Amino acid sequence: MEDGTREDYELLDRSEREYVRRLPDIILSSLQKLDHSLEGYPVSRLEHSLQAATRALKDGADDELIVAALIHDIGDELAPYNHAEIAAGIIRPYVRPEVTWIVEQHGLFQTYYYAHHTGGNRNARDRHRDHPWYPVCKEFCANWDQCSFDPDYPWEPLSSFEPLVRSIFARPAHDPRYVKEARSA
Repeated sequence: MEDGTREDYELLDRSEREYVRRLPDIILSSLQKLDHSLEGYPVSRLEHSLQAATRALKDGADDELIVAALIHDIGDELAPYNHAEIAAGIIRPYVRPEVTWIVEQHGLFQTYYYAHHTGGNRNARDRHRDHPWYPVCKEFCANWDQCSFDPDYPWEPLSSFEPLVRSIFARPAHDPRYVKEARSA
């Protein structure tokens, strides 16, 4: 890299900008790939994600939270033990810190529903009890995530959420109009 010229880095910058311009398509494609996974569950990962996003939509959530509900498990295929961090990393530059924190912590918060059945601590999420976003993450999991494995729940198709995905991921990364200052916890 130290031997690169200004022209080299301008070329790379143009290339990266073009890639980022296609990010909504890449995310939508990645979501579609989730349709053939999650064996043993009554729904695929895509169907689970669509159910979570549909529930958020029906509950009147804002666009950032709806997209967060849609992509919260997008990292599951490649990083099953830290998928929440992957999804949070994808969405972080485009949404307010509260939404990123919810996505990043949802994996821990979800253990409340099953950890006690497998010898784990279902209350592990309580280490964040004093965090200002604890209540909304708890609600995210209770109302949209843990209940979205229902093959009979009528979810919206991915095409219904495409405009939101395109809108959120077309934003300039870290744009202060969209990304508010994080509250200290």
